[in-house]
Amino acid sequence: QVQLVESGGGLVQAGDSLRLSCAASGRTFSRYTMGWFRQAPGKEREFVATISRYGLTTHYADSVKGRFTISRDNTKNTASLQMNSLKPEDTAVYYCAAAISASLYTGEDDYNDWGQGTQVTVSS
Repeated sequence: QVQLVESGGGLVQAGDSLRLSCAASGRTFSRYTMGWFRQAPGKEREFVATISRYGLTTHYADSVKGRFTISRDNTKNTASLQMNSLKPEDTAVYYCAAAISASLYTGEDDYNDWGQGTQVTVSS
């Protein structure tokens, strides 16, 4: 099991950038595929991005492709989500998640451990 803590959320204007961080503790971080999900008010949680154990492969939801970048630093046990050109529809609680696997996953059921979430609000 790995413990995850997100940070970096906040209130920004449309077009601004924000960087979310996810600090992991517990088991060896490099054993985990990492993912970011988000949940907007009244909606189901949805996949945003995922990154392989050593950062060689990434995958994004179509809605964020070209605007968001997922990365990780295994020496610091952190995963990050750089969000550029933010839109009001990006407003949500953002969660990082970990899956002890070598595969990339887009389904939340594939992830074992979750952070508590960080709020991102984008005003128009």
